[in-house]
Amino acid sequence: MTNRNIFLTGKAGTGKTTFLHKLKENSSKRIIVVAPTGVAAINAKGVTIHSFFQLPFGPIIPELNASSDFNRKFSRTKIDIIKSLDLLVIDEISMVRADLLDGIDKTLRKYRDRDKVFGGVQVLMIGDLQQLSPVVNDNDWELLKNYYKNVFFFSSNSYKKSNPIVVELKHIYRQDNPVFINILNEIRNNILSAESAEYLNKRYLPNFNPKEDEGYISLTTHNSKAISINNRALENIKGEMRVYNAKVDGKYTEHSFPNKEELKLKVGAQVMFIKNDSSPEKRYYNGKIGKVILLDKDEVVVKCPEDEYNIITTFETWENIKYNIDENTNSIKEEKIGSYSQIPLRLAWSITIHKSQGLTFEKAIIDAEDAFAHGQTYVALSRCKSLEGLVLKSKILPSQIITDTNVLSFSEQAEANPPNEKVLFESQRLYQLELISEIFDFYEFLFPINRILDVYYKNRTSIEGDIEKKFISVKETITNLLKISNSFNVQLESLTQKNELPEQITQIQERFTKGLLYFLEATKSNIQNPFKSLVFSTDNKAIEKDITKQLDALEELIVKKLLYFEGLKDGFNTTSFLKLRSEAVFLAKKHPKKQRKAIIEGTKNVKLFELLKALRHHIAMREDVAHFQVFTQKSLYAMCELLPTTSAELKAVHGMGKTRVEKYGAEILEIISEYINDNDIEITNTLPITQQKPKRQKGDSQKESLELFKQGKTIEEIANIRELNENTIFGHLASFIPSGKIKMTELISEDHYSELKLAIPKQNFENLSDLKHQLDDKFSYAEIRLVLDELSSN
Repeated sequence: MTNRNIFLTGKAGTGKTTFLHKLKENSSKRIIVVAPTGVAAINAKGVTIHSFFQLPFGPIIPELNASSDFNRKFSRTKIDIIKSLDLLVIDEISMVRADLLDGIDKTLRKYRDRDKVFGGVQVLMIGDLQQLSPVVNDNDWELLKNYYKNVFFFSSNSYKKSNPIVVELKHIYRQDNPVFINILNEIRNNILSAESAEYLNKRYLPNFNPKEDEGYISLTTHNSKAISINNRALENIKGEMRVYNAKVDGKYTEHSFPNKEELKLKVGAQVMFIKNDSSPEKRYYNGKIGKVILLDKDEVVVKCPEDEYNIITTFETWENIKYNIDENTNSIKEEKIGSYSQIPLRLAWSITIHKSQGLTFEKAIIDAEDAFAHGQTYVALSRCKSLEGLVLKSKILPSQIITDTNVLSFSEQAEANPPNEKVLFESQRLYQLELISEIFDFYEFLFPINRILDVYYKNRTSIEGDIEKKFISVKETITNLLKISNSFNVQLESLTQKNELPEQITQIQERFTKGLLYFLEATKSNIQNPFKSLVFSTDNKAIEKDITKQLDALEELIVKKLLYFEGLKDGFNTTSFLKLRSEAVFLAKKHPKKQRKAIIEGTKNVKLFELLKALRHHIAMREDVAHFQVFTQKSLYAMCELLPTTSAELKAVHGMGKTRVEKYGAEILEIISEYINDNDIEITNTLPITQQKPKRQKGDSQKESLELFKQGKTIEEIANIRELNENTIFGHLASFIPSGKIKMTELISEDHYSELKLAIPKQNFENLSDLKHQLDDKFSYAEIRLVLDELSSN
């Protein structure tokens, strides 16, 4: 019921993993679970961070990766999952590097809210910082140390900005001896007293040699030592060896295998179960030690010291999952993409401390003499259920208790600020206000609208339609709604009570429902209706694609808002809104998009329009030129309305100069003449075409700019005097070039004019931005457009 980011921690054996499994079963939020390693992901029943977020395995440098975006391409399904996600759980957070957490943050911002940490997704981080730490080599740290104080996740920029609360699980379930628990706590906090060390080292038994049936496992710091102990012990057993081969189906990467692909066992081998029993009997658990007493083709019989019964062990299956969307319910579901089946046993005379994390042992021999990393000694000792079941191969010395000072400092601060009922209530209150604000917030509408207008203004000669008029009107509505929503948010804040949540306050609910009806009507009348009636046409594919993309984005936003307004007419409720917000992602996706195909308006001769358009495409392909270089969109409309039948009439059409008529005139006139004949059209025009459609008179605004320019004012000075944009003044003055009142070289230097006249015809380009990109940076957009217009009219 809040969106607070949480670091859930707790000592070894306090039930963090159990809590995670219960959370997945009972939460109504849309959840995915990720972990830093394949083994951790399997234990958490989730996926790895790198596979879900497609992050690189090397260091993620904030500055370098900001523009490259790691070259990732997400599937539509994964984008939908991220967009509809309520809660991201990161298990074993102690092993997550700072740069990796920032990489997650960057990905979530890309597909969610760019201005909110983790894109506005709630993040639950689970782990114990006193256990295993992130892996970073010297080369990686050389790159990362310029950006992070230390390698731990809490040093990341995203964690610092996320305003997290720290919840610590206090009750230890693994051990029940208060003396042993106290010793573990002292080791965990790097404050092992002499008295505790003396008591612990009573378990130092250098000559200890366990009996075969006692079930001791040896924990070592290095993998090579564990492998050597296991192999030597297996070789010493006389008898036949049996090999069990894993069965792998679908996708399951080798480095994520939970067991050996070839499991070699002998009767008498000491083994450890590596999975909880999936049968109802629950005969074994992950970490239970036993001895092989019988080997059969598809089963292994194990006897554990503490049990009176034998355990018949058969193949168990681990599933490799990926997250997907359920088409019927739109819920996030776990989809099986592969499986690994094997006998859930491994040789267990010895195991590394690293692989023992999360396991519980009745009896263990600890060899921590060569401890080299933060938390290793604590992890090893805390695996044991009791002091009596613990044997030390070497004494525990302060030098072996390696604890990072950054972790100690962070942990002390966290413990000093535990959350309470007041923090919970205030988090709920702010969360509800934030959700209500989100319902009435139209800020994200501005981007597609501004982008459409920007494309239109830069390419207005290539676009036909009522884009400018409609979207200026829509933008005014959006601006007005933003002002109202801001005022509304201030009112809501003032109405919230100290002891009541917003959704419980009658006055707020009344204001909410009234506001909802107003916003619903405004959205339908002033945004949806103009949007539905919009038509446009362009002969430039890049422009059409850009505008269509923004229109589709705008349509999704309209669908989402209307869903909120319709679904919350009876009042605001947190759970109801979260459900609607999730539904909106998929409703917008399934909602049939308005036909974006350019609709021909402004001419009754639609068939001729299509014929001339097809001719232009044919010529453009043949001559290897851009379509508008054959003739422009405006020329196309003019020809369809004026129906020129001679070269003189064609030359008088706007944009059709002498050169174009000489090159393409015969083909154009042939199409027009055939159309006239086929449709029995009577040509009644007696005036020259140039007189049939008189030029629009220049407005007073242009004349005012001209007068100031003739008085010797610069464009910058005129813009300041008239409080207009310099580009607008430039456009005013440029409109007087055809009449000779202003010379081209009064607005552009002779050098630039000469260079552009030579450079532009050599380029193939889709629009002005494309052309600008190909030319030297010294030329401005205004200069390029001026020369381009002159070349287009010749």
